[in-house]
Amino acid sequence: MKISILTLFEDLFKGFFENSILKRAIEKNKVEIEIINFRKFSKNKHGKVDDTPYGGGAGMVLQLQPIVDAINSIKTKDTKVVLLTPGGKTFSQKLAYSFSKEKHIILICGHYEGFDERIVNYIDEEISIGDYVLTGGEIAALVISDAIIRLIPGVISDNSLLDESFNDDLLDYPVYTKPEIYDGYKVPEVLLSGNHKKIDQYRKDERIKKTKKNRNDLYLKYTSKKGIKNE
Repeated sequence: MKISILTLFEDLFKGFFENSILKRAIEKNKVEIEIINFRKFSKNKHGKVDDTPYGGGAGMVLQLQPIVDAINSIKTKDTKVVLLTPGGKTFSQKLAYSFSKEKHIILICGHYEGFDERIVNYIDEEISIGDYVLTGGEIAALVISDAIIRLIPGVISDNSLLDESFNDDLLDYPVYTKPEIYDGYKVPEVLLSGNHKKIDQYRKDERIKKTKKNRNDLYLKYTSKKGIKNE
């Protein structure tokens, strides 16, 4: 697949895609990353891409022309255009799986006071990574790209994805490594038993316990689907 990121600050992406799993995914041609500065599409001689808002108000608003021209320069019939904005649908693991199956995604990073609202006529979806405001969409683009790329077949092993957090509306089970005892804290005995049936049940139980403790909203969703009554 291909991920194109439209931004005013392309330097913010340097290094992120040059390490670890993401680097290997690119080298194995599992994904292509394209960073485009939409200021280059401005028709203003000074490269201006924003202006004051109609009706007054603080800040500057991103103009349509540079962004729309940037979209049109790379968009194909297989492209999904995603606007990164605090007012969008909250990004989730389910959306990450859906996006990982796309052939081409364009992620549009905003800045200043946001976009001219008419941008909605040129996009397919509005996405937010949470209920807070950032200085720009670049961090959101990195988060979404990372979440998508690791789900592309062949990037990491299928077994690593099997019991991940948010699958089946549960968080991942706790994991441990050597030493067996550290500062008086022991690894649970069941994990040392070699009894894989008991280990599997332990991990399933721990996923449920951890979700109930840390994310009761997900726990209630899980029990509702399973028909489990909550006390």
